[in-house]
Amino acid sequence: MKHTAALLGCAVLATALAACGSPSADDGAVVIRVQGMPPATDKPGLAQFKTMVADFERQNPGIKVQGSTTAFDPLTFSAKLAGGRAEEVIKVPLTEPQGLIARRQVQPLTAELGKWAHYKEFNPQVLQPLSDGSGQVYGVPQAPFAQGLVYNRELFTKAGLDPDKPPATWQEVRAAAKRIAGKTGKAGFVHESKSNQGGWQLTMLTYTHGGEIEKDSGGKYVAAFNAEPAKKALTLLKEMRWSDDSMGSNQLNDQNDVIKRFAAGEIGMYMGTPGTYRLAKMTYGMENTDAFGIGPLPQAGGKATLTGGDVYLVPKSVSKEKAAAAVKWLLFAYAQPAYDPAAAAERAKQLAADPESAVGVPTLPMFDAAQQAKIDEAVKPHVNVKLEHFAPWLEGTPALTLKPEPPVQAQQVYAVLDTVVQAVLTDKDADVDALLAKAETDVNAKLAAAQR
Repeated sequence: MKHTAALLGCAVLATALAACGSPSADDGAVVIRVQGMPPATDKPGLAQFKTMVADFERQNPGIKVQGSTTAFDPLTFSAKLAGGRAEEVIKVPLTEPQGLIARRQVQPLTAELGKWAHYKEFNPQVLQPLSDGSGQVYGVPQAPFAQGLVYNRELFTKAGLDPDKPPATWQEVRAAAKRIAGKTGKAGFVHESKSNQGGWQLTMLTYTHGGEIEKDSGGKYVAAFNAEPAKKALTLLKEMRWSDDSMGSNQLNDQNDVIKRFAAGEIGMYMGTPGTYRLAKMTYGMENTDAFGIGPLPQAGGKATLTGGDVYLVPKSVSKEKAAAAVKWLLFAYAQPAYDPAAAAERAKQLAADPESAVGVPTLPMFDAAQQAKIDEAVKPHVNVKLEHFAPWLEGTPALTLKPEPPVQAQQVYAVLDTVVQAVLTDKDADVDALLAKAETDVNAKLAAAQR
């Protein structure tokens, strides 16, 4: 089934702390600080957020909302949370909820969420990573995604490849990358390698080969990547880099580097989500947005892709009164707009008024199929992206198993795996087996320390 809901939330990476409005507790109102406010550089998103706050406060006169552009930083987050200095609503990547739940740093919200009339219509897949073993739900997702293969349709055409039929297997990716490099002189395929993103992308590549990054062993998680799937994934990268010379000369890239180069027409393919269209257009000024295409993540026996997104949670230290107010905000800001066709259409209309916006970029459905069809139809008049260029992803992704990120210390695991990816891409004589063996030792030490 096709799902074409617009990404209507305000999820934009930010790095500063700011306020939205001037909330005060002097009048006896409950004041909640909420992460997720877009930065000033995202004018349409920020304007939409401010309107959303004003509407919420009118409908909930006893609650004041203070917006924050604080972004998740794995180096400082734990200390801030432990010290009770975090906002009442925190925004984290999907790598974090299971660890936060296990450490009891966030609180279950099931009772408050269950008061919403449409709670049972949530797509169970999007709530599963936010739940504990007993079924308690700890948060609300925003724009859940599944990884795919982003590709430049223009470079495909120049290389004599069919832009409507992206590679379905990694061997097909290898052949296409070699052809693009040979015919156009551009990097056929680029794999991220720094800022923890090398390990993140190796995780999704390992999933497609049928592997895992962590596994449960006697009630605690240990490294599982020192096995054939990850070895095959790294060997593929090594062959593409050194035998085929199809990955270009610059191998030290994070997501921003890759999308910037892709927007400039310098990269043929990379692993990413439909949402990277928005970054390519709005952040990096991609002129020929018609060149953006995306298919399901290519496979090598795993029939799986990595899922993720942003998640909103409430710290354990937050009072019951403020937690209840926080859930009202989360339902109003992220669940209700994603559920209500009229609200989705209005937000799409607002965003579409700005020619620099991107309306209609697909995401995973947050609700059941019947509701999603209504949302798609409501948003359709305001869509300003070519949905047919997202069709391969929309059609192929439902056949894949959605696998979440590693449940324990994911960012630290990714940091270790960054060094493995970097070695393979920069050293022609890199020993894949030795690299993985060392990484396994290092990761197991980190996992053991985290699970004491």
